[in-house]
Amino acid sequence: MSQFPALFTPLQLGPYTLRNRIVLPPLTRSRSTQPGNIANELMAEYYQQRSSAGFMVSEGTQIEPRGQGYAWTPGIHSTEQIAGWQKVTRAVHDAGGVIFAQLWHVGRVSHTALQPEGQAPVAPSAIPASQVKVFIETAPDSGMLSEPSMPRELTTAEVRELVQYYAQAARNALQAGFDGVELHCANGYLVNQFISAHSNQRSDEYGGSLDNRLRFLREITQAVAEVVGPQRLGVRFAPLFSSTDEERVYLGLVEDDPQATYLAAIRHLEELGIAYLSLAEADWEGAEELPESFRWAVRRAFSGRILYAGRYDAPRAAAAIEAGWADLIGFGRSFIANPDLPTRIANGWPLNALDSTSMYGGTAQGYTDYPRHPA
Repeated sequence: MSQFPALFTPLQLGPYTLRNRIVLPPLTRSRSTQPGNIANELMAEYYQQRSSAGFMVSEGTQIEPRGQGYAWTPGIHSTEQIAGWQKVTRAVHDAGGVIFAQLWHVGRVSHTALQPEGQAPVAPSAIPASQVKVFIETAPDSGMLSEPSMPRELTTAEVRELVQYYAQAARNALQAGFDGVELHCANGYLVNQFISAHSNQRSDEYGGSLDNRLRFLREITQAVAEVVGPQRLGVRFAPLFSSTDEERVYLGLVEDDPQATYLAAIRHLEELGIAYLSLAEADWEGAEELPESFRWAVRRAFSGRILYAGRYDAPRAAAAIEAGWADLIGFGRSFIANPDLPTRIANGWPLNALDSTSMYGGTAQGYTDYPRHPA
């Protein structure tokens, strides 16, 4: 009998029956093969090691070359990248796991050094990202942080073209063997930039009113749902309700009325009938939790599965599910350091400590060499 039975109750997620409520959330690890940003055998081993999760979401994978904001992150827009991800999905499925691909475009959170032909990053408006750094070097032993470059504003035609890039990335994900896809609409990246009045000052139908700022979200979710089916689609947001610590604000995107903004977005997702909603909470020390009123407003507005990730340990995760406002909980840092995390939680076994120096880039060290508990 598990110490936390709420975490080990099976759950239906679209067409999949999950064996537990413990999720490996999307975690950038920057181990792709260069050149080409290609998923590889080492990544396949990493994900397979963690396949005892209820389900997994891949690290953010860029949908097109302009979508890259950090060195060594994988893509899903080339034939070689699709083949690389097939190694990962085969390994996960051989272990009985379920894995979704997170489709990612960073928008303005990039640097000319990472952009095709050294061009400016693209964004809803020509407003630079603040309070964030990007990795711009391309060799794992020489990563360097830099301020993002000044972006250029996308034309209306280019915005519509991007909607089709998302749809094509979803097709590529299915070809790569993923069980579904998650749209990265959080953390100040492209979709979040369209939603936010701070980063979107467009004068066309994609800017201005909240309804217009949500248009890009509506169009990409509809386009991707038509490819994979709504029951194999999730969307991730990172709503923030406080900006008291300026150094920790997610790329400066704190809305004037975050509850109204995100509930409006969630109502669209409810109409579309997507499988799950993922809410990434602020995870630094001393960060304020999401208001209880917002959690319950989300539960009332959305009938699909709701996933939270942030500063969760097993007791807090179980309490969230027992309370009823969460169905699934993502464990980030603890899953990095503990490939057998569900078994450790079920048995009350101690956890490995995280090696924070090996989070991004490098080799198997701090990636696939974390030991399992000697059962």
